[in-house]
Amino acid sequence: MTRFTIASFNVKNLIEPEQEYYRFEEYTPEEYAWKRAWLADQLLTMNADIVGFQEIFSENSLRDVVIETDELGLAANAANIPDRSKRYARKAIFRKLAYEPYTESALAYAPNSFDGGPGERRPGVAILSRFGFVGLPEVIQDLPEPLDIPFSDIDGTDGGSYQIKRLSRPILKVRIPIGDSVVTVFNCHLKSKLGELPRPAGAPFPPAADLVNYDPATRAMGSLRAALRRMAEAWVLRKAILDELEAGHPVMVLGDFNDSETAVSSEIITGEAPFKNYAWMRRHDAKTKRDRYSDEDNEIIQEKISKVRLFSAEKLFVRKSLRDMVYTSAFGGVFESIDQILMSRHFHPEYPGKIGEMEYFSALNDHLTDGSHPEAPYNKLASDHGQIMAHMVLGDPDA
Repeated sequence: MTRFTIASFNVKNLIEPEQEYYRFEEYTPEEYAWKRAWLADQLLTMNADIVGFQEIFSENSLRDVVIETDELGLAANAANIPDRSKRYARKAIFRKLAYEPYTESALAYAPNSFDGGPGERRPGVAILSRFGFVGLPEVIQDLPEPLDIPFSDIDGTDGGSYQIKRLSRPILKVRIPIGDSVVTVFNCHLKSKLGELPRPAGAPFPPAADLVNYDPATRAMGSLRAALRRMAEAWVLRKAILDELEAGHPVMVLGDFNDSETAVSSEIITGEAPFKNYAWMRRHDAKTKRDRYSDEDNEIIQEKISKVRLFSAEKLFVRKSLRDMVYTSAFGGVFESIDQILMSRHFHPEYPGKIGEMEYFSALNDHLTDGSHPEAPYNKLASDHGQIMAHMVLGDPDA
């Protein structure tokens, strides 16, 4: 039996000081020191075996955070963990309190292929693993072939198509050896809800960005474009997930989806939820109104859908614990979960062929405020996302 933890951590614009990442945005040395210390404290609190990071502009800045985390953790061990000579040293509480340094861990970083010069930087993603990796990490961003999404009008005529050639941010795929298994882990950061506004050739900025001359229709169209891109990126991720599932590999997907679990983009990634029974449903090739799927057909359909479906760690935990206070983002006074950890049925508690399951789910979100409540504390240097972590066990959890 092997226990491990896996977490998702959007760090919010991590880069060294005095580096302009977005236009006019950079950290002073003091701000960077504060942010690095805050991130290290969060990482120490999680003490996760596998961490997927988003909004990493620089691999070196992330390594700085990991080094500071180890320094804090080793100091905590020295202060809190008794040496073996103490009669109470074997208490279970000290195993839980002990911090395991990331010194021997593997770090994979995927820079953003859109990354530009000062003021035009674009963030990447990274995965930190105490178990190392099997093979080389894979980055999905520049598509080998453009993704064309054809549309048809309601009357069946050609409705044009939507095309993407690159994802807005990379998807990082790694294979991680855990116990006797190798788990494929995807880390993603899908397109945000920030609208894509058209900028005429030679114009210094999109006209719809001028809020004094507010253009609601154009801004609404920008949101539509952003949603199309996010859903297209979700399909690219879904296809990569299917390739792993069809090869029989256990899969876990984490990251900033920029959408809730019930959004269409999230449903694209997780796959369809099967109906309870398809035997009542009229067949797709029905010749009469009585042509319905058989009980045997129902079993086939159920298996085909279920074997490629992903399950939300948060929702599995909420169902188990009757807890409804999980949120990872606050914007405009709306608190919602847009960071997710998903897992294939290899980890579902009710699947007979499971290799393990989730024991607990953690959310570090007490720091989340967005200014909608003037009395609430707020620090722009902290992450604007909560951190989520799934506590997993491989093998029999009762062993």
